[in-house]
Amino acid sequence: MPLRKAFQRVVCGLACIGALYAFQRPFREFPGIEYRLGAIPLPPDYQEKTEWVFARLMFPPGPLNGYMYRDAEWHQGISLWTQDFPRADRHFSLAVRRLSRIHVRSAEQIVNLDEGDAYDWPWLYAVQVGEWGLTDRQGQALREYCERGGFFMADDFHGDAEYYEFESRMKKAFPNRAIEDIPDDDAIFHTVYDLKDKIQIPGSEHLRDGHKNGITGIGAHWRAIRDDKGRVMVAISYNSDVGDSWEFADDPRYPAKFSDQSIRMGVNYIVYSMTH
Repeated sequence: MPLRKAFQRVVCGLACIGALYAFQRPFREFPGIEYRLGAIPLPPDYQEKTEWVFARLMFPPGPLNGYMYRDAEWHQGISLWTQDFPRADRHFSLAVRRLSRIHVRSAEQIVNLDEGDAYDWPWLYAVQVGEWGLTDRQGQALREYCERGGFFMADDFHGDAEYYEFESRMKKAFPNRAIEDIPDDDAIFHTVYDLKDKIQIPGSEHLRDGHKNGITGIGAHWRAIRDDKGRVMVAISYNSDVGDSWEFADDPRYPAKFSDQSIRMGVNYIVYSMTH
């Protein structure tokens, strides 16, 4: 191959890589409903380019959203999508670094489906999804993201009312795909760790009762939406608060058995999403 052509291809390849990074949204800190801006110090390597980043979905409030957050400017952070944020994100990212060989960024990335930047991040997590207000447009964007190979984890919703709200919003994304229970022998529970006994994960404020939102909030359900090939596109933790168990993983008052399961399950989900 002539030297000139080889040089041109190298330049073109570098330009494509540069364009990819140029179009990625830069890291930005947000205030949360639990932690003020800057309350959790930024790790020194928070801008490192890595192969995996904890991407958190921001979303507008829905009908079940608490009164004080219903009219909040959700783009700015003081909304329920920031529950456990950013402590849960950074604790879990640190755990993945320690428990795997995945090159993990130490700080999270916030994703807005309306801005079309979800494709930069292979993993997407949302909390309080029984109180969200996912729009038609956002639902379509979520479907396209998942069907192109993305992985979405929906967490921390409890009881019949919140399940109805979650399911009805997910229909905007997947009107013709069923939500199903994940069988115990599914690969997602055995990719790294064998998760045979999966217990309900209560939030820190509900440790005494072990559940939230009455009798229909009792019992953990690990569910999924699959693509045409059977791959889990959406992993659903109903009646469990995985985010809280990540958030309080270093707190001696929060039972280690809950955080242990949630971290192992999260690692399985990540490796599954990168290999299936």
